[in-house]
Amino acid sequence: MTALPPLVEPGRELGRDELARYARHLPLPGVGPEGQRRLANARVLVVGAGGLGSPALLYLAAAGVGTLGIVDDDVVEASNLQRQVIHGVSDLGLPKTASARAAIAEVNPHVQVVEHRERLTTANALDVLSGYDLVLDGTDAFATRYLVSDAAEVLGIPCVWGAIYRFTGQVATFWGAPPDGVDGVTYRDVFPVPPPPGASPDCATGGVLGAMCGTVGSVMATEAVKLLTGAGDTLLGRLAVYDALALTWRQLAVRRDPARLPVTALLTGTGDVDPYAVFCGLAPADGSGPAPSSDEAAVSVRELAALRADGSEPVVLDVREPWEVELAALPGARVVPSGAFAGDGADAAVDDVAVWAAGRPVHVLCKSGVRSARVARRLRAAGIDARSVEGGIVAWAREVDGAMAVY
Repeated sequence: MTALPPLVEPGRELGRDELARYARHLPLPGVGPEGQRRLANARVLVVGAGGLGSPALLYLAAAGVGTLGIVDDDVVEASNLQRQVIHGVSDLGLPKTASARAAIAEVNPHVQVVEHRERLTTANALDVLSGYDLVLDGTDAFATRYLVSDAAEVLGIPCVWGAIYRFTGQVATFWGAPPDGVDGVTYRDVFPVPPPPGASPDCATGGVLGAMCGTVGSVMATEAVKLLTGAGDTLLGRLAVYDALALTWRQLAVRRDPARLPVTALLTGTGDVDPYAVFCGLAPADGSGPAPSSDEAAVSVRELAALRADGSEPVVLDVREPWEVELAALPGARVVPSGAFAGDGADAAVDDVAVWAAGRPVHVLCKSGVRSARVARRLRAAGIDARSVEGGIVAWAREVDGAMAVY
């Protein structure tokens, strides 16, 4: 258990309308009028206005955090609405930062919102995080998680991190240089190296229970309030793991890796190379050639479209789930979910493809290219000429059909 002093000083005295608004906070031990003034004086940055950022932003705004920064370069899509509760149907197509800003204004007009409508990179991370007291990381990209943790450590501010996958969630507080007498722990102490590319599917591939975002995002907001006011014990030095199916929480003790050197500067690359993408195996170090995670025998959607247009009737294997195919189908494709190519039945599935393809090249399609690359490698290992379709059905919709996102 780690109790920490309040992160910010109290601001001005609360006005009459604020006393009425925060009346349920004011009797709380550890919060009270002084803690509420600390919240009003705080500047908190939330990276990602998605599944975790949505509830965190709403509750931080309702709690009276004076300034909320939002980092996101995405727009609201229909598939977001299942879990990203800060957005609504009328927000479809809008930048997520703008949608979130409007929702926050409805919750609490006293909160100032700063939109950072951009992708966080090594070029802007320190500038974006600078001036904030605390950062919440609710992203699902490993490269961004390492970048946020490193930038927070360089700037000396704490980072509340959350992650979800299907029915499991994780929450922790990281701080490389907490007050004297408290051991610092960062994201790199818990995850010193990223998983291999493609080993950890994103929400679109693996799925996520939408209500879980509310559970984990609310815990992240609670951690932020505790850090800002000094109330209670924080998760610094602990990793909380939530199992929604069993409805259990368990905690893992985490401590600094003695072999890890403090981060004093962000990773650096050359030219347009993203060093964090290189670190996570998502891009080559010299910026040339395909990313290590891509399929070496891949074809573009335009190349596949050209084959279909000239009457070649290329063999297309769609490895998405049936419900995905109902949302967006490629006529003539054979549908075999990617799970069929793993486990005990994998050999039979591969043999079926070999018989069906009859020696012709197999063009493997999924939503974005991750599953298709994995299946294509499995087929090639069995001697089948298999090629992953880069960008999947999303790229097909955008580049061939001229449509927006399909799901």
